[in-house]
Amino acid sequence: QIRFVKSALWYYGYGRPEFYGLPCDGSTGSRELLLAFSWLLHRLRLPEQLLAWDRVRTGDETSVCMCEDDLPCSQEGRTEMAPECSLEDQVDVRYLQWLSGRLRFQWQSLHALQQEQCKLLHKIHLFTSGCHMDKILGHYSVTETDLIRRPENYKQLLELLESETVQLEAFLEWKQLEQIYWQWMEAVLDDMSEEGSLCKSQDAHPKKSPLPKAGSCCHWAGSLMGKIDRLSIDLMSVHDQLQELVTHRQSTWYEKVKTREEELQKENFSAAATKTRETVKLKLLDITFRCAPAKKRMHGSCRLVFRSKDSTGKRGFSRSVCKEPIPAVSATEVIRELQVRKASLERELKQLQEECRQRMDEIAQGLDGVICISP
Repeated sequence: QIRFVKSALWYYGYGRPEFYGLPCDGSTGSRELLLAFSWLLHRLRLPEQLLAWDRVRTGDETSVCMCEDDLPCSQEGRTEMAPECSLEDQVDVRYLQWLSGRLRFQWQSLHALQQEQCKLLHKIHLFTSGCHMDKILGHYSVTETDLIRRPENYKQLLELLESETVQLEAFLEWKQLEQIYWQWMEAVLDDMSEEGSLCKSQDAHPKKSPLPKAGSCCHWAGSLMGKIDRLSIDLMSVHDQLQELVTHRQSTWYEKVKTREEELQKENFSAAATKTRETVKLKLLDITFRCAPAKKRMHGSCRLVFRSKDSTGKRGFSRSVCKEPIPAVSATEVIRELQVRKASLERELKQLQEECRQRMDEIAQGLDGVICISP
């Protein structure tokens, strides 16, 4: 358990070497655990995540992520502060291949289960269409359908709602006392610095602290907003320059293609030209996707709403389902964003594979009497 906690904190980027130097028997280190827990509170926003995980979902929801896949924190400096490795011997490559195949099989099984779930949800929404009191929604969810079939489950739902209410009240109480908690943590840090336990970390990083400062928040926020404004102006200028460059290169490319088309009169030219156009289109979509404003990047849960083609032209999700500010997005938008991201990842994969091939060729040239055959 202690090794697991150290590995988890190392994964999230906790950079205090005194914590990783604690003994594995758990005899000392209560104050270091307190600092690590406080760092997690500030960095990962644990109370908000716990509320999101334990939220009672009465409607059919799905998660939508149209933003970039970023790591939870920076990976810089993790090698120097990595905990002890739990693997005593080297791992066999065949075992890793077996794990990869098993993971691929589990992924396919999960995909098949999600497809089956979508079919069942579609049946429920279609058969209960027009039965809901809310005319904007128009149909029952899985939870509401189950409650209609089994009214005795209302007690269980009521208990879950009461438990969620207790958690919300505890969260409100925590927000009222949060400033006092951070002041106490600053006092703990001061006591530890007086004892000399933070000498090395203070010499290396004298002005960096993982905990927020109560007095410098306003100044820090003002300077950050100024930097964000300057970056926004720079990004807009770069975006305009990229648009001009894309237009110029498109015209040049069309001229080259026209000249090349006149020179080549082969049968496979049309197929190659179509493939080239698709590649260029995906690259342009990737550029547009990366240069789009941040407000179009949607992330979070959305409620599924059935929309038939006869009733309305919109399909997928709806903003006016309930009074909560639930984001609205259609399935076609998500598919388009995923296609653009897929093309970007495929290009990155090909580039990495080419780099690996070059590296393997360099290594093979230094081996005498060895013949390397590429797969």
